[in-house]
Amino acid sequence: MIDSISDLKVVNSYATLPAAFYTKLQPVPLNDPRLLHVNHALAHEMGLSEQFLQNPDFLRICAGAASLPEGETLAAVYSGHQFGVWAGQLGDGRAHLLGEVVTSTGHWEWQLKGSGKTPYSRMGDGKAVLRSSVREYLASEAMAGLGIPTTRALAIAVSDDPVYRETIETAAIVTRVAPSFVRFGTFEHFASSPSAQQALLDYVVDRFYPDCRDMKKGKSDNYAGLALCFLDKVVQRTARLMADWMTVGFCHGVMNTDNMSVLGLTIDYGPYGFMDAFQADHICNHTDTQGRYAWNAQPSVGHWNLIRLASALMCLGPETEDLKAVLDTYESAFLRAYQSNMSQKFGLIRWEPDDQQLADDWWQLLHTTRADFTISFRTLADALDNPDNYVSQFSDVEAAQSWLDDYRARVMRDGRSDHDRRKAMNAVNPVYVLRNHLAQQAIEAAQDGDASKIDTLFMLLRNPYIERDGYDDFARAPSPSEEHIQVSCSS
Repeated sequence: MIDSISDLKVVNSYATLPAAFYTKLQPVPLNDPRLLHVNHALAHEMGLSEQFLQNPDFLRICAGAASLPEGETLAAVYSGHQFGVWAGQLGDGRAHLLGEVVTSTGHWEWQLKGSGKTPYSRMGDGKAVLRSSVREYLASEAMAGLGIPTTRALAIAVSDDPVYRETIETAAIVTRVAPSFVRFGTFEHFASSPSAQQALLDYVVDRFYPDCRDMKKGKSDNYAGLALCFLDKVVQRTARLMADWMTVGFCHGVMNTDNMSVLGLTIDYGPYGFMDAFQADHICNHTDTQGRYAWNAQPSVGHWNLIRLASALMCLGPETEDLKAVLDTYESAFLRAYQSNMSQKFGLIRWEPDDQQLADDWWQLLHTTRADFTISFRTLADALDNPDNYVSQFSDVEAAQSWLDDYRARVMRDGRSDHDRRKAMNAVNPVYVLRNHLAQQAIEAAQDGDASKIDTLFMLLRNPYIERDGYDDFARAPSPSEEHIQVSCSS
């Protein structure tokens, strides 16, 4: 275990890219900071001891007052399409990359979010509020518990510094970690500079997709072939990610190209939401007035964003037809992942062609009855043993019974024992998800300096498939007064 800050092994691979990729500068530290919470489980995964976490220098790093040893702190530049419109140059407007910590579980980039103005802040103040910081801190751990690729959060530092939003709030900095924070928008930014694009592609491929050096996709001995192989990797990972989001009822809220990871990670948690009452066109972002990033739009938006990434790679010389051929694999990759997920959630051994109708009818039932997403899936494991009780939770009992009859027939045809089916379903359908009202309760407690609700949520969300005695309140649907918590791009 690593006991001292000086024992950290830090490299700065991103800082080896040309100067056009970033600006080196120090964060703006919080005044009189304190650690609200530390992700001890993640720290343990990274080999950090309790002694390390209790060192005052750890707080100083998390609060933006100290650098990593041998680190080169920087803010990265990128561009992107926001709500379908080219926004031009963007970048880390309130984030600082501290360096890359080498651990027994891999290389982890440490990045502070909410750490002050950078050259890419535009009209922003570079700060983050406690409210949004707690939401990101909780969400990344919830996604990790569900087995969905994501950035992680190591700690959250807070202070009484005022931050001006719709109201005056207090400041916070999240220390988040990931193998890389490179985005689709990073490639978009360098689309008109072949030399910079080559450097970026080399950087990403050598670290994360080294097999692209050997694979024969197009002309694999040049940048055109390398770009095609890289795009194929990102297409497959993005398709998988979209299927994972859809089948846990997760809405990202701001699927701009600058919020899309080239590693297929869930990144930049803003106005996200796990659905309660199901609506296929559910919009979790109050700012998204046109519903561009509604739940049912996410797969097509993922594809649209990949087209933007492919366009940015054209400066490296791949043929348009070859890029299109790679992009055309997205739909089948998404469907394979979606069908695999749904088979598991329904407790089926394999997906059959007619199962698409069963799934479509399921979504229609949930949509018309506004049934709770998580509860409907979780309780389905026992529905065949007590069908009257199960269908009673739907506002249209007749429709629910009709679907359950079709499901029973399909399960019988599958040939799996009831015991094995229930066990398999309960291993993939969570009891607990990060509902908005639970996050809000944790935020309100944190505003009073109480991190106990974060502790409880971490405990439940790290393994959300195990039902725990005494925590029924965390598994229930929101009450009417809790249903309409609004989240937006403001943070």
